[in-house]
Amino acid sequence: MATEPNPASFLLLLLLLLLPSIFATGKKFHITDDLRDVVDDEEDEAWKEWGKKKTSDVFDPPPSDMSGMELEQIQEAFMKRTMGPVFGFVKLRPGVKRTPDTVADLARKWTKMLRAGAMELNLMGIDRSTIMFNMAEGRRSLELKEFVLNQPEAYEIKIGDNLFRRKGDPPLEQVIEQIHRAKNEASDGTSHDEEVEEKEEEQGEDRKDEL
Repeated sequence: MATEPNPASFLLLLLLLLLPSIFATGKKFHITDDLRDVVDDEEDEAWKEWGKKKTSDVFDPPPSDMSGMELEQIQEAFMKRTMGPVFGFVKLRPGVKRTPDTVADLARKWTKMLRAGAMELNLMGIDRSTIMFNMAEGRRSLELKEFVLNQPEAYEIKIGDNLFRRKGDPPLEQVIEQIHRAKNEASDGTSHDEEVEEKEEEQGEDRKDEL
């Protein structure tokens, strides 16, 4: 009776016959460092998002009821939701003698300080008491406001149509009027004293003549 061949034995014999020919070729696989011809069709999410402007997905409308809010709070509520560029002016403290160069130096100093905080803006002195600015991101205008009002040289800042001063400070026009009034009173007082001295001298001469 003939026995059937064992499949496992047949495969083992075939493997033993092929092993010498495999090792005889001596071929090795080598991965080159030159990747110029390599095409990568896979893109991760970070690469897809690179270069795109980031926008907020959260809709944050201003409060619907503003009846209990002060004017400054209402202004700030809208300012922090302003996404486009804004511009405005900073009025420096009145009654201080300055030159155009000192104002320009101050504008450059503030620009460097704000850019160190990653704020995109430019400041430029336009006269002895005013600095003009423009910034790319209006939503950061509240940061600019806080910065400016913490500077001793600044008196008020106007961002768009919104005007801000330190709490308790009177309007700038009122302060300037008070300064002018004080100067006028000082000059009038000096003139009055000179007139008194002249009259006293004249009276002294008259008395000499009488004697």
